[in-house]
Amino acid sequence: MSQPTYQTDALIAEDIDAYLDKHQHKSMLRFITCGSVDDGKSTLIGRLLYDSRMIFEDQLAALESDSKRVGTQGQEIDFALLVDGLAAEREQGITIDVAYRFFTTESRKFIVADCPGHEQYTRNMVTGASTADLAVILIDARKGVLTQTRRHSFLCHQLGIRHLVLAVNKMDLIGYDRAAYDAIVANYADFAQSIGIEGFTAIPISGLAGDNITARSGNTGWYDGPTLMEHLEAVEVRSDANLARPFRMPVQWVNRPNLDFRGFSGLIASGSVKPGDEVRSLPSGKTSRVKAVVTMDGDLPGAGAGQSVTLTLEDEIDCSRGDVLAAADSPPQVADQFESTIVWMDEEPLVVGRGYWLKLGTQTVSVTVAEPKFEIDVNSMDRLAAKTLHLNQIGVAEITTDRRVVFEPYEQNRTLGGYILVDKLTNRTVGAGMIHFALRRAQNVHWQATDITRDDHAAMKNQKPRVLWFTGLSGSGKSTIANEVEKKLAMMNRHTFLLDGDNIRHGLNKDLGFTESDRIENIRRIGEVAKLMTDAGLIVLTAFISPFRADRQLVRDMMGEGEFIEIHVDTPLEVAEARDVKGLYKKAREGKLKNFTGIDSPYEVPENPEIRVNTVEMTPEEAADYVISKILPLK
Repeated sequence: MSQPTYQTDALIAEDIDAYLDKHQHKSMLRFITCGSVDDGKSTLIGRLLYDSRMIFEDQLAALESDSKRVGTQGQEIDFALLVDGLAAEREQGITIDVAYRFFTTESRKFIVADCPGHEQYTRNMVTGASTADLAVILIDARKGVLTQTRRHSFLCHQLGIRHLVLAVNKMDLIGYDRAAYDAIVANYADFAQSIGIEGFTAIPISGLAGDNITARSGNTGWYDGPTLMEHLEAVEVRSDANLARPFRMPVQWVNRPNLDFRGFSGLIASGSVKPGDEVRSLPSGKTSRVKAVVTMDGDLPGAGAGQSVTLTLEDEIDCSRGDVLAAADSPPQVADQFESTIVWMDEEPLVVGRGYWLKLGTQTVSVTVAEPKFEIDVNSMDRLAAKTLHLNQIGVAEITTDRRVVFEPYEQNRTLGGYILVDKLTNRTVGAGMIHFALRRAQNVHWQATDITRDDHAAMKNQKPRVLWFTGLSGSGKSTIANEVEKKLAMMNRHTFLLDGDNIRHGLNKDLGFTESDRIENIRRIGEVAKLMTDAGLIVLTAFISPFRADRQLVRDMMGEGEFIEIHVDTPLEVAEARDVKGLYKKAREGKLKNFTGIDSPYEVPENPEIRVNTVEMTPEEAADYVISKILPLK
């Protein structure tokens, strides 16, 4: 009796192993559904989950109960409830956040993102589309091509999605009218061509009735194309295409468990790698050969796009988190100035010239954004003049990073061409961008190394370079105290230079006004000058209102560790205004002086300055002595 049982168990185990092996090696397609409000996106995904039998019995029972509670349009099941997880979504019958769902068929695995249709949630749609290989753009057959149809199609095209499906939904509500369907497809084709979309697949469907979703519909005998599922199973996925590209792996972590092992861990963005391959570390440019491709399950003979591995190299080269390992004979580019498309995703508008964090792959750098070249009107595709970008607006602008980054144009490599912008103070993600190309000036201008270093300059002056950054309201006493500090430093035989706000505007910054963007540029230039002076070994004193924390942080980031000392000259507004030696507050109160700090322009008080002086309690000389005591020793 035991022998047959053993054979049966072995066969079952063999079948399970074969099943698991088959499903483990299926390709993965990531796609999104998008379009205008109430085009049926959530219903379509619910239908796909239902028809692919990816719903457990308890889920199905809960779905049937919810469908009866919220009321349906004559059907037993409201498929949209499978995706609309937020209470607000179910109450309003709309999608607000991006909902991700997983399902599988015999030939492929899928991750689908249901993106919101409302214009106010465009940033959510961008998030969902950023990792997608394919977009299903739904159109309500009764309404045709709408504004959001065009908006989402344009965004999908900008985000590098090259596989588009035009799903003309709710065909059952127009009696499966072929003429109406053909008119919608022709209208969309004209628009698609105008924005550079080279091709798309049009399918007449009904998410509610199931027409042409997983099985061909007898109601559309005039349609001879694939069902939606057939197309999803057949389309080429990005990971397959990425395998054919040169090897790229952003280094996420230097794996050093002991003194005998040093590996570089990351997710392979494109191409493949194997032991013996010559690789180049960027931006340093150093080369070596791969010794081993290491995983937790053991060494591999090779690895390709989409795999997370650790590479060990034959040589000890300089490589750390944020660097990129690439094929030595075809490396990506390195630059610090780019043209880029930016999608603004924050309630607060873009501040031109302000420093933001830019995260590109595993690289994080400081970046400033120039005034946009233009904003794109997604309704008309017109290029509009723009001074900034507001929530959900899309524009093209030049960006400058504080150091060179490794990149490729977004259309070639999403990982090394797509980035996010993060507010330095709040850590909010405020924008997403796609790099077009490096500016020519960034490629043609190179850093010239010199033999006398900044350390040599400092040693000759017998001091440690510093920037003493005095900030405070107009009339707080910044210039007076800075002048006193410089006199005392001079008596100590220290080499100094004082940069005063008013004096700088007579020369270097005479072209700048007092708008927010001009104030930012004023401080940026001062920061660059101060940095050059610290390179010369000087102790630099600056006296500027510098009202914005982000701009003071921008200058701090330019300096070496411990070289930037923020000194808040803390004077109440009423005290500063009472002094008003220049009569500026009076003019501002009368409306004769616009954008004046403390009146109609904000002053952001330093949160953690190295030094704080109170000019109500101290004389300028006492404040200077206090500052000197805090910065000692000077070597």
